[in-house]
Amino acid sequence: MATKFSKETYLYWYELMLLIRNFELKAEEMYKMQGKIRGFFHAYIGQEAIAAGCMTATQAGDPFVTGYRDHGLALAKGVSANSCMAELYGKATGCAKGKGGSMHFFSKEHKFFGGHGIVGAQIGTGAGLAFAEQYLGTDNVSLAFFGDGAARQGMLHEVFNLAMLWKLPTIFICENNHYAMGTSVARTSNVVDIYKLADAYDMPADSIDGMSPEAVHEAVARAVKRARAGEGPTLLEIKTYRYKGHSISDPQKYRTKDEVEEYKQKDPIEAVLKTIMDNKFATMEEINAINDRVNAQVEESVKFAEESPWPADDELLKDVYVQEDYPFITD
Repeated sequence: MATKFSKETYLYWYELMLLIRNFELKAEEMYKMQGKIRGFFHAYIGQEAIAAGCMTATQAGDPFVTGYRDHGLALAKGVSANSCMAELYGKATGCAKGKGGSMHFFSKEHKFFGGHGIVGAQIGTGAGLAFAEQYLGTDNVSLAFFGDGAARQGMLHEVFNLAMLWKLPTIFICENNHYAMGTSVARTSNVVDIYKLADAYDMPADSIDGMSPEAVHEAVARAVKRARAGEGPTLLEIKTYRYKGHSISDPQKYRTKDEVEEYKQKDPIEAVLKTIMDNKFATMEEINAINDRVNAQVEESVKFAEESPWPADDELLKDVYVQEDYPFITD
């Protein structure tokens, strides 16, 4: 069957989503079975199509910022599996030098600005990143990811107002996985269609199928084009589903097993693989080679984390404050 996207795009999506899925599953094993990872842990399993679609619709210089369910987006932006796993272990070779852990991944090099533990705080940070790009005259667009729970924070409304007033080049992406910790969207607001929150600010908005990288790509590409043209922000409510609990210790008593299984039938990795096979974009031998490559990456990340050193004692107070030279600040 004919597709809107190329063979290369589908193979890229498949490998990226598989890397995110397998990394999360291995990290979960290291947390629950091995006790090698501690603290909080929020898996991105089920939401991989959002990361995949966003990557093909943006350019490398576009900054991303998200909340604490950050592993998948960090991997998508090019932060290595080694660096990510080492951060989960709290090792010095981690992407935040072992100081951030699961909730605070960071890589300036890859334009990935977190990983934020404060619910909704990244919405303001995303607008700030957009303001910096606008001020410096680049054509970069910031993507600020947040969940349906964070959409209830006052921060969102203040930021939306200024983002529209200043026509900031940012895309606000609500990853609506239907539950804020354990509370459904319908129990937190009379407005269950989150994209409609943009109406009060005359901000363009849309609701997207987050289990489809194709749908995500098309929506993000439209919003990016608008932002690069100086027309300001867009709100995208991308409806997705997390197959795991809110965090690794979540008993998930607020939803049924049947509901979870229903969404697993829409698994984006399986859907993309079917498209690849139906269109003969790859042989089974080639798919197996991708699977082996991803598995090797994930296994290597564990070995790397295990063998990496702990942060030195004198690192404790470093990086709390960082002196930077900004071109728009003068003495």
